[in-house]
Amino acid sequence: MPKPKEQWGTRLGMILAVAGSAVGLGNFLRFPGTAAQNGGGAFMIPYFCALLFLGIPICWSEWTMGKYGGQFGFNSCPAIFGVLGRGRVWRYLGVLGLIIPIIIYMYYVLIESWCMGYAYMYLTGGIDLGTDPGQFKEKCLEFFNGFVGANQDGLMLQGSIHSSVVIWAVVFAINFFFIYRGVSKGIERFCMYAMPLMAVCAFVVLIRVLTLGTPNPELPDQNVVNGLGFMWNPKPVDAGFQHRYLWPPGPFRILYDPGTWIDALARPKVWMAAAGQIFFSLSVGFGVIINYASYLKKKDDVVLAGLTATATNEFFEVCLGGLITIPAAFLFLGIAGAQATGNFDLGFKTLPIVFEYMGQPWGRIVGFLFFFMLFLAAITSSLSMLQPAIAFLEEALGTGRRGAVAVLGLVTGCGSVFVIYFSNGLKALSFLDDTIGTIMIVVLATVQTVLFGWVFGVKRAVQFANTGAQMRLPRLFPFVIKYVTPAYLLFMLGMWCRTDLARYVNLVRSDNVVLLTFLLIVVVTVFLLVLIAVGGRRWKAETRDPAPARGVAPATGGAS
Repeated sequence: MPKPKEQWGTRLGMILAVAGSAVGLGNFLRFPGTAAQNGGGAFMIPYFCALLFLGIPICWSEWTMGKYGGQFGFNSCPAIFGVLGRGRVWRYLGVLGLIIPIIIYMYYVLIESWCMGYAYMYLTGGIDLGTDPGQFKEKCLEFFNGFVGANQDGLMLQGSIHSSVVIWAVVFAINFFFIYRGVSKGIERFCMYAMPLMAVCAFVVLIRVLTLGTPNPELPDQNVVNGLGFMWNPKPVDAGFQHRYLWPPGPFRILYDPGTWIDALARPKVWMAAAGQIFFSLSVGFGVIINYASYLKKKDDVVLAGLTATATNEFFEVCLGGLITIPAAFLFLGIAGAQATGNFDLGFKTLPIVFEYMGQPWGRIVGFLFFFMLFLAAITSSLSMLQPAIAFLEEALGTGRRGAVAVLGLVTGCGSVFVIYFSNGLKALSFLDDTIGTIMIVVLATVQTVLFGWVFGVKRAVQFANTGAQMRLPRLFPFVIKYVTPAYLLFMLGMWCRTDLARYVNLVRSDNVVLLTFLLIVVVTVFLLVLIAVGGRRWKAETRDPAPARGVAPATGGAS
């Protein structure tokens, strides 16, 4: 007797769970730093172009593919790709929808534990940068490096177990506790409480930042209004680069002045950064949305639900993340301090200095709320990374949830310990993030777009997506998802190959830690491909024909 199919308990819970998978560290750390370094307000033009032509169309396509595959009882990328593509090649390409969330989880849960650790330290007064402002930066960096073991490989596991490893183990266990409880009782129920709580923490921190006024009367220019202006006013990317130039090549060239913000729009790297941020932020190209959408009922809406989840993510990113971190850094550290912030640097090496300048007790209170907010954002995302692999193991091996959780816990636990051990300079973490969290998500999105628009058929897909929809897909959607989005993605991959592929290969060949990290990715990928081969025989024997040639409903017959 087949086991009951898991489903979402409520529509609100489903939307909050999908939004929770998207709202993460990228909203509060990655987005503000990326925007400030790529033209400020000017960056929002390519950002919203990427949202309209990449983010939302791919999001809708993933919702549709997931819901369609779910009608056959499938919840994992390999099985759903096999149904849509009606062939084993697509089934094996579905491994991308497993390797991405699994590998990202291995290092993401570690960063998640840093957020929990910093929140605990602020709550208990464990972070003390002294009384000399001139030493704040040095002491903040010293504390971070000691906490994460960035000065030496194996430091976290030598002698006695480091406190950060204990926190990591607790956070790791919390994730698997909720994932073991299932989609409705675990992920959905947790997100129903975590998302509103995260919003409350964000609003409290935001209100405190916006009411700081001019913290230092001796520096009147470092005030809230100018902090917001630094974040959002259009500005040139390289203010010191002064000669004018013609771009793009060809008869329609325009004279650009690097001293003006319009220059930012002429730089391919700005458009690439915007597209990368949209992918990272919305969790498109992760395999997560396809899995979540597979638990929908046949008459459930995917168009409005997908748009609502996207809008929720954009609210957290633009309206909250964009107003908190960079303006706060500007208030106390000035232009130089705000410009020097990278993604993780902003959260763990810059903002603790800002909280120290706030004085007590506000410094500790805001510091705790900020890092607790980051922890909630991270755990709602990490839970979503585990579920696609759980569903796949259940489908491929025919095992129950307990067995799937045990296998996944072993694989991700070993991978995460690998990242913890090779902590010197965070090389392993950075390489995994560059390879899987940046490059492979674009590759998977390209594969999905071709499958959706050209193999499954965009007309057929739109017809199915509009089934039960409270709003219909826009008329331009078929053209965008079939032509514009693939072209955009292929251009991004081409630019990466042109500018970074040689550097990437040399890095793998020249650094032993990077080489071992690359081999970790290869081993996990081969392991998953073997399981797909095993699962493929089960799926072929147990399922019906994916769909008739001219319809959208399942029909009986043999399976591919």
